[in-house]
Amino acid sequence: MALSPAHSDLSLGFNSHSMLSASIDCFPIRTGSSFLDTPGSVPLQLLEQRSDISSVNSEEEELGSVKEEFSFLGHPVCLKRHRDGHFFPSSNPSKRIAVEPRLESRRAAVRAWGNQTISVADPEIFNIMEKEKQRQFKGIELVASENFVCKAVMEALGSHLTNKYSEGMPGSRNYTGNEYIDQIEFLCLKRALAAFDLDPEKWSVNVQPYSCTSANFAVYTGLLLPGDRIMGLETPSGGHLSHGYYTPSGKNISAASIFFNSLSYKVNPQTGYIDYDRLEEKALDYRPKILICGGSSYPREWDYARFRSIADRCGAVLMCDMAHISGLVAAKECASPFDYCDIVTSTTHKSLRGPRGGIIFYRKGSKLKKQCSHPSQADGSTHYDFEEKINFAVFPSTQGGPHNNHIAALAIALKQVATLEYKAYIQQVKKNAQALASALLRRNCRLVTGGTDNHLLLWDVMTFKITGRYYEKVCEMCHITINKTAIYGVNGAISREGVRIGQWQSPSF
Repeated sequence: MALSPAHSDLSLGFNSHSMLSASIDCFPIRTGSSFLDTPGSVPLQLLEQRSDISSVNSEEEELGSVKEEFSFLGHPVCLKRHRDGHFFPSSNPSKRIAVEPRLESRRAAVRAWGNQTISVADPEIFNIMEKEKQRQFKGIELVASENFVCKAVMEALGSHLTNKYSEGMPGSRNYTGNEYIDQIEFLCLKRALAAFDLDPEKWSVNVQPYSCTSANFAVYTGLLLPGDRIMGLETPSGGHLSHGYYTPSGKNISAASIFFNSLSYKVNPQTGYIDYDRLEEKALDYRPKILICGGSSYPREWDYARFRSIADRCGAVLMCDMAHISGLVAAKECASPFDYCDIVTSTTHKSLRGPRGGIIFYRKGSKLKKQCSHPSQADGSTHYDFEEKINFAVFPSTQGGPHNNHIAALAIALKQVATLEYKAYIQQVKKNAQALASALLRRNCRLVTGGTDNHLLLWDVMTFKITGRYYEKVCEMCHITINKTAIYGVNGAISREGVRIGQWQSPSF
């Protein structure tokens, strides 16, 4: 952001008969954009009561000046300016305090520091960044949780919006100066609902979470007490750590499992599909407060209607973490969780092609009829009460001020999501994933569930007598980026010999 010199001839005169008769000299102040970079100063002149004031006034009349009077700290203040709108200079420049000799050199140093590019300010970091850029550009990126953002998103992330602190919700901040920040966030909220074709009377959204893990934990914090129960897909079955996971030895891995009690459901070890009958049996015994669907390594569709039925039977709030498939949901290229779930969370940087962050959608207004009439709904309320609880959980309970540059970048990405070009992009992503799956199956490779319905697939490389860790490193040496993952092997036991492959397009920069 260039800091160009600016000048101002604003002159303020304090005229009061109660002032000291002694002469008070002018002293310089700086206002507005000239605070950082104006070589000169804006003279603030304290005028004393004196006999020659009439001569000064007549002089100003000759120069064609006008006066505007207002009160400041209990004193009448006179603002002088030319009739053409330009500010009138001080009538007594000889009384201005001399500028400190080294002030101009300090200003020059600040301007030089503020306007330096990365290559000049920090060549070491710049060189590393350039190497990473070339790695992304020249290699084949197949990590399912990564994507490539557009130039406009990157511009917003590196913009002056980083400078502003904006604790609170738009329209209710803890700091002033957020008029335009509020406009950006309100627009982002509107675009988020439009991208998923949601009715603003039935759904609301929070775009401030720093990540989907933060979004998930904010939901738990807002709706639960420490020690309450949650239930999600276990990590080796394709779930995410933020849904609550602990090792067979009992070690809690994530904050979700540290502060809340969690019991995971699993996929069928032989088929790789979620075992809904077993899930329902465990949920009715465990009675979780929140039932979670969605995962990070599940290549098939989710039966949201079945989840809704189970949640109603055990009296749970139904939450979906659609971090990986949110772009497919927006493009209507997979089943939508919004038809059945109470709360939906997501990352914003995977299939949505936005900045790194999280987002929370939650129902509002009247509850679904089945939920109101079900005996397991203990509170007996007819309206959702998520909004205040979730917003308060995001801030101030679990986060500080929002990242305004991220919110602006997300608004840009969501605008793209609502286009036909984005839908065509997602359709091609699915075709790419299915083409790769078909090619691997023709070569007798074992894929978990035998294929994919979305953008990713799970490959059991143990059938070739190699480990997932080794295969990952070999691919990296060939400039192909994938990631190892735990899966259920051919014998039904947890195996570390799987790799997860996602299909995205190459960067355009």
